Parts: sequence; C-alpha cells; structure tokens
Amino acid sequence: MASEQDDFLFLDHDEDTHEQVTTSDFWDVLVVDDDPEIHSVTKLALSGVEFWGRALRFHHAYSGTEAIDALVHNPEICILLLDVVMESDDAGLTVVRRVRDELQNHNVRIILRTGQPGYAPEEQVIREYDINDYKMKTELTRSKLVTSLMTAIRSYQQICELEAQSTALTRILEASHAILGHSDMKTFGLAVVMQLAKILDSEPNGIVSGNHGDDKRIVVLGGTSDYQAFFGQGLEQLDNGRVIMQVQNCFDFAKHQQTEHDITVLLQGKNRRAAVYLELDVKPNAAQLQFMEIFLANVSVGLDNIKLFNELRDVAYKDPLTKLPNRSSFSQQVERYYIEDSTTPSAVTSELLFVIIDIAQFSDINNGLGQEVGNQLLLAVMQRLQQEFIDAELIARIGADVFGLLLPKSSFDEQHFIEALMIPYQVNEHILTMHFHVGICEQSDFSKLGIDTLKLAYIALNQAKQGKKFIDWYSPDLEEKMAWRLGLIRQLRQDFEQGKLEVWYQPQLSLDTLAVIGCEALLRWPSGNGRYISPAIFVPLAEDAGLIVDIGQWVLEQACQQQKQLVSVGLDISVAVNVSVPQFKVANYAQGVKNTLLAHQVDPKKIELEVTESVVMDEIGVVIDTLQELQEFGVEVAIDDFGTGFSSLSYLQKLPLARLKIDRAFIKDIPDNDSGAIADLVVSLGRHLGLKTIAEGVETQAQADLLKQLGCDEVQGFMYAKPMPSHELMDFLKNYKP
Repeated sequence: MASEQDDFLFLDHDEDTHEQVTTSDFWDVLVVDDDPEIHSVTKLALSGVEFWGRALRFHHAYSGTEAIDALVHNPEICILLLDVVMESDDAGLTVVRRVRDELQNHNVRIILRTGQPGYAPEEQVIREYDINDYKMKTELTRSKLVTSLMTAIRSYQQICELEAQSTALTRILEASHAILGHSDMKTFGLAVVMQLAKILDSEPNGIVSGNHGDDKRIVVLGGTSDYQAFFGQGLEQLDNGRVIMQVQNCFDFAKHQQTEHDITVLLQGKNRRAAVYLELDVKPNAAQLQFMEIFLANVSVGLDNIKLFNELRDVAYKDPLTKLPNRSSFSQQVERYYIEDSTTPSAVTSELLFVIIDIAQFSDINNGLGQEVGNQLLLAVMQRLQQEFIDAELIARIGADVFGLLLPKSSFDEQHFIEALMIPYQVNEHILTMHFHVGICEQSDFSKLGIDTLKLAYIALNQAKQGKKFIDWYSPDLEEKMAWRLGLIRQLRQDFEQGKLEVWYQPQLSLDTLAVIGCEALLRWPSGNGRYISPAIFVPLAEDAGLIVDIGQWVLEQACQQQKQLVSVGLDISVAVNVSVPQFKVANYAQGVKNTLLAHQVDPKKIELEVTESVVMDEIGVVIDTLQELQEFGVEVAIDDFGTGFSSLSYLQKLPLARLKIDRAFIKDIPDNDSGAIADLVVSLGRHLGLKTIAEGVETQAQADLLKQLGCDEVQGFMYAKPMPSHELMDFLKNYKP
C-alpha cells in the first residue's frame, strides 16, 4: 500500500492529471492594476497563449478591494498579476497579505508588477511576502511574461494536486476508522458503502454481499436503505437485475467490474470473499481508483475481523461464567427503561423494579470450600432466579457475587422473593443455606444514565447491609444520607492525616478504696466549632472506610506515650485501649502490639486491651491463640460491653481474660427502674471465673453503693471523672485525693 501511494504522490506532472483538481477548461488569470491600459496590453500580449491545451481566461480588478472581491467570488483563479502601487503605495502588498492570511488562499500564484520599484524594494518583498515573482513592468516582455505564467501555473498545478492527495488520504483514514467502529456485519456493510461513496464522490447507494469458506451461495451482508430489507437473504432475492449481474460477474471473474453507472469491487479475506456494489454519479478518475484500493485493503482486514469483533463484544458485555449480561451490558440496557416523565399514567402502570442481590459471605464459600464450589453456587443462584422469576425483563451478573434483575412491580411480592432465595442450594455434595442482602430501586427513580441507576440500587443495598436487613428500598433521602456519610468519611480521613484527632482519658477507680487504678483511652474527633462528633457516628464510618486499623494503631501509640508520661511522674496506672474487629483480623496482630510496646519501652502489664464480644466470637480458635500470645507477653485483655452480645459461656472460660466490663446499659436505671440483676449476674460470673469486673457509666452514689454491695471491683463514670485530654488528666491525678 505504501509504495502505491508514494508512486501516485510523485506522478510526472506532464501526464494528463489536471481533471482531478480543477473543473475549468481555462487557466483563470486576475489582472489587478489601476491603469486600464495595463489591462489591455496584458490581455493583448497573452492572446492565443495556451498551456497544456488550455487557454487563458482573464478577470479584471482596478483596486486592492476589487481584487479581494474577485478572489472571493472566483475561487478558480490560479494566477494573480498584481500591481504594487494603486490606491495606496503598498496596496498590492496589502492584497498579498489579505489573500494569504484572511482568505487563507495559499494555492493562487502571485506575480507582483510595479512601475515604481523604489516603493517596495524587490529583495525585501521577496523575503517577507508569499509571492512567486516580482517584476518591473518595463522588463516584462511578452516572452518573459509567458515564462513567468508557465512557471506559476506549473507551481499552482502541483500545489492543487498535493492538496487533493492530502484530502483523499485524510478521507481514507477517516473511512478506515469509520468501518472499524462497527462490530456486526450489517452495520459494517453499511459503513463500507458510505465511506466508499465518499472516496468516489458519489451518493451512497449500494450493497456488500459475500460468501463464507466453501459456501458458493452469495448473500446480502449489508447496504444502504434500499437494500437493508434483504440482509441475510440470497443475492437472487434482489429485484434489481443489474446489481445481481455485476456482483455475480465480480465473483465469477474474480476482479472488479465497472460500467458508466456503477462499480463493483472484489474483497478477498482469509475466510470469506465479498463484493461491494456502488452506483456512480460520475466516472472515478485514476487517483480516486488508487485511493479506493488503499481503502479496500482495510475493508478486507475488517471483514476477517468481524468474527473477532463479535467475540470481543461477548467479552466486553457477557459474564464468562454465567453467560448473563455483565455490569457494562446491564448499565447500557437499563437506560432503555428510563422514563422522562415518571408522572404519566403509562409510566405507573408499566413500572419495573431494579432488584440488586448480594450473596452474603460469598468469600467464605470460596475460601472454605474452594473456588469451584463458589462458581457452582453462582450458577445455582442464576438458575434459581431464572426459574422463580420468569417474568424478569432482564437478569445480569453485575459483580463477583451480585446479580441484578428487572422485575414487574405489579407482580413483585417481597415475602415470596425472600423465601425463593432462601431455599437451600444443592452444590455438588454440599447443601448450602445462603443469606442475601437486597436493594430495590423503582423505575420512577431510574436515572438517564445506567451507571447512575446502578448507583441508586447500590445505595439501597448498602443500607440493607448496614441495617442488617434482608431488603431495603431506595428513596431520595437515602442518597442524601449516603452523600453525608461519604462527605464525613472524606473529612475523617483528611483530619486523621492532618493530626486533628485527639485521645482523651477517663479514670478508672477501685470501688473499695476509690484509688485511681487506670484510665481508658477514648478517641475524640473535634468538629472544628468547639464541639465533637460522637464516636457512635464516626467509629462505624472509620470501619466501613478501612481507616479503623490505622486509627487504632495510632491510639495504641498515644496510649503508650501517655503511659510513659504517667511513669515519669511516679504514677502506677494502666491504660486501657479499645480494639475493633477489623484490627483484630490483621495478620500477626499480637506481634504488632508487642512491637509497638517494645518500641515505646512500655511495661506490657500497664497496657490493657478492651475487646468486644463480637471480636471474641469471630473465629474463636484464632482469637484464643492471639489472646494467649498477648497474655504471655504480659498484656491484659478485658471484654468490653459484656452482656450486650451473644457470647457462648462455654468459650468464655477458655479465653485468657483478666476483666469483664459491665456495659452502661445495665447500670443507668439502677436502682429505681432496675434491680441490678444483670450486673449481679456478670459480677457473679466474673468471680467464679476468677476475673475482675468493672462497671462503666456510673453517675450516682446509689449506683455505686449497689455495685459495691454486689461485689464489683472497679468503676468509671461521670460521678468520678469525665473523659479529659492528657494535660487535664495529669492535673486531675496530681490533685486527686481518694
């Protein structure tokens, strides 16, 4: 292709190629001079002159303004015989500048003529202006004038040819790009006809037809509107005998066919042959035919790649395991169901629901039973959805363990939906009872963009997960809440990175002596207006955002620094630090704690870790090993908020614990509205297990008296001291008298 192109670009200019770049049978010359006699003399001197079989045709202008107007209305002008001094001393030079810069006409050749050379020195003009020649009127004999015109016309012709070739090459690139943007034979065929028509300067009207392999039958593969109804049918079904004959001849003789009215070109691919038939408005010239061949080479490649295109489309839009539409496909298809005005009656009666289903703890199946079982479970869920919801408009797999359905709202029954999903799944030899989270978005809430509709359903799904519910429905207030959560998470991350979080400490006392025996490290997040955001709000956000591990490590380091400060002033007090579930799941968590304590040179016995029941009951075997390692190092562990969870007492006695912490929920109503039965039970349990008990949230003397009577060991609460920053803690301890 490259060699053919280069040969054409450098054709001998004596060859008859002029018809491709100009539509005139003359060479049009514009004479610009304010002296009418110059016009007459020039026309007389050049009368009868021809260049390459074409005569000169003269146009006349008597000022610079007239010259510009003539060029605007006569784009075929190729030579400008231009006087320098006319209505002004530099009128001709102004014309040159306007022609090149304003009209952007770089093809027309300009020969400057002057009778007063002093006004515009030749050397300076040649250097600064885009002209072809600059002559004194007195030296322009007929012979020299003819020579100058011949040189200028040849230059003009070469420029026009190069411009035409550049335009054609650009058109080929655009045409090749256009055909590669289609992934099926029908649209590909239409694109080929459209682009071939552009290259040959004809109206697009034609077909692509072909066969495959050894199949001799010729079928219609694509074409313009007159032929689209015949797509996939045999060529013989067309009601146009001329088309049938030309295409058949093209295949039979294995070469292009051209008549005065049409052209049929042969495409030879690796797997199939095809022919493109196009009706012609004008006969193509040699250059157009050459460019056509370059384009057809790209068409042949595209023809072979149609099968590949279809395979790539399947990869892009189909889930390889289930063969269902994937996320990208679902996002595109759901856009069809967007209702511009959801208040219309038709919209209400035909309303759909977008149901998004997440398989809870799917990773546990993959990790515990293997990926093959996980894949079989996904197929089983897919089959369940197809069997139970046969009226679904669309079913897709839009995530690793997430399915999406479009269901009619009128037939949707939430309870039936739940029951259908919850029936155990037979996967190989396993019977699996699975749990799901479901988010639902109504069609009236669909967005114009499918990806935005997915986002709304995910908002409902995430709300179901956070609320530990099976199903939740999207509503606009949920989106506002989600935006608020995301904004708060971004602010939390930023404030943590900028060191704006604080650790406060609340003293813990012996109930018998009221001596301060420890303090609990409590995380605080200042809001910037003198207030603080509640830990009940930001701690779950930190866990969801994956920040809690880094923040928890930072709190432990702050607690170590506080412990060293206490030791430095002679205070023998321990510091308790809360540990979340994500922290405890970090690999080698116990070793990480030990490394931190060693780095800060803190006595392990003076750091206590407070873990919740949810931590203790998660992977109990791993928990016991971790707590045992910490205990052997000297770190004591307490169960925080004891009694609020669902601990198994059989495990409790196996855990290496030092303390049970009675939750404030079992303290706040003592003694008026609560007899203290739960607190009594926890204290008794601790005593039998050899564990100390500490009650939090003590605010009245009556509560303290009852706890002391029950045998509780330690307390903390507002009655004794509120949480306080480090410097206030140090002042409190310095001045505290039991």
